[in-house]
Amino acid sequence: MAVQNPYADRLGRIPVERHEVEVLGGRTAYWVYGPADAATTILAVHGFRGDHHGLEPVVAFLDGIRVISPDLPGFGETAPLPGRTHTLQTYADWLREFAAAAAPEAIVLGHSFGSIVSAAAVAGGLPTERLILVNPIGAPALEGPRGILTRLAVLYYWAGAKLPRVLGEAVLRSRLIVRIMSVSMAKTRDRRLRAFIHGQHDDYFSGFADRDVLRDAFVASVSHDVRRYAPAIDQPTLLIAADRDDITPIAAQRHLRELFPQAELVEIAGVGHLIHYETPQQAASAVTRFLAPSDAGTR
Repeated sequence: MAVQNPYADRLGRIPVERHEVEVLGGRTAYWVYGPADAATTILAVHGFRGDHHGLEPVVAFLDGIRVISPDLPGFGETAPLPGRTHTLQTYADWLREFAAAAAPEAIVLGHSFGSIVSAAAVAGGLPTERLILVNPIGAPALEGPRGILTRLAVLYYWAGAKLPRVLGEAVLRSRLIVRIMSVSMAKTRDRRLRAFIHGQHDDYFSGFADRDVLRDAFVASVSHDVRRYAPAIDQPTLLIAADRDDITPIAAQRHLRELFPQAELVEIAGVGHLIHYETPQQAASAVTRFLAPSDAGTR
């Protein structure tokens, strides 16, 4: 039985095109949403294990804004970068090169792991007028409210990398494990919305190229956080955080705001690490207001 996408009607009214561009010796697949003559363009960077589909609910509410959304190397329809270990530095280098090739001068938006990649790239010289981080990783994942689950995830990815390849790949793509991850992150009590979230994870959470790139990206995601890069980011920054996030508690997000020279924090109540699925309209409203010409965008 197909799961209904609650945002399908709005998405269906937005023009979208698929493109590819060569970046760091590999081909990056990306999607362009919205009007070609839009005054504002956002470069949207998705999170760990996902692909560009994850941010589509937010895109659905960004009226009149052009969004360029690539699949990160090794995920979705973008192959791993040849001859490279997929460290955070590799992803940051890739994002800078991709932006130069396909989204020059775009506003950068990153979700979850994408928040770390985006922050590292901007701190490293990626030009952008403003930075937007949704569910930013604002503290070490192992110290979050569910640090024990993160430690179990470390064991899971370690085992997937050490088992014989066929068995390891099967473990890492296990629908049961994906469902456990999905259930642990979803906070909504709306049964239809929960079904949609689980369906999205079923469809896209196992779209990684192979276990090697998955392991590399996981290590990068739990070994870094946005705090290291915040002081070096001079651009006005918007943090969109959730008060029930199991990866970065809201107190850590409030502290993260203070590390940026210019930052604003929007807190969304009753949601966890899936703002992009559960409250995309609220996130998009915060983004639209932040980008409005009359908005100062700083605390």
